[in-house]
Amino acid sequence: MMMPRLASSSGGLPSAVRWSQLLLEDRLRPGDVVVDATLGNGHDTLFLCRQVLPGGHVYGFDVQAAAVENAGRRLLEAGVAASDFSLFQAGHETMPIRLPGALRERLAAVMFNLGYLPGSDKQCITQTETTMVALKQAVEWVRPGGLVTVAVYPGHEGGAEEAVRIAEWAGTLDARAFEVQHLRPVNRTAAPPECWVIWKRGN
Repeated sequence: MMMPRLASSSGGLPSAVRWSQLLLEDRLRPGDVVVDATLGNGHDTLFLCRQVLPGGHVYGFDVQAAAVENAGRRLLEAGVAASDFSLFQAGHETMPIRLPGALRERLAAVMFNLGYLPGSDKQCITQTETTMVALKQAVEWVRPGGLVTVAVYPGHEGGAEEAVRIAEWAGTLDARAFEVQHLRPVNRTAAPPECWVIWKRGN
């Protein structure tokens, strides 16, 4: 039996991260400028590069040096030119002071994959307060028609608080300016990963 194209590795429905990728894949084009707000090991960063190159640019943020190093190495090993990406060892809440001011309201997408760096110290996690600052900035910096995607992990320490705060904030976004969708499994006893997607309405 052929695996469905929009399936998880087990053949089920897409994961939170895969939902994010599928929605971005459908809308990003070569030449777009995007942000990976949580570099991790660079998997999302490479995904974004493959959507917006040639001609585009990917900016990435992570507070951990290992994440910046791992992501940069992954991109270079995949053949991405160093001039096509800019990675910062800095929190995603510093986007407005790290990104060129001319990109305000011109980003095609900002992608968040919250939690901790896989394979590293699980005590070093994204922090709710800085995550919320970054999300509020992201919806300002994306262009009309742009997306902000967020993979949230309520099952790990600190993740449940992030999930609650994101839900509260997302519910306050003006429906005339944004459309918000929330994708999550509903028949699992654990706290599975969730995907939030925010679309900035066009003019």
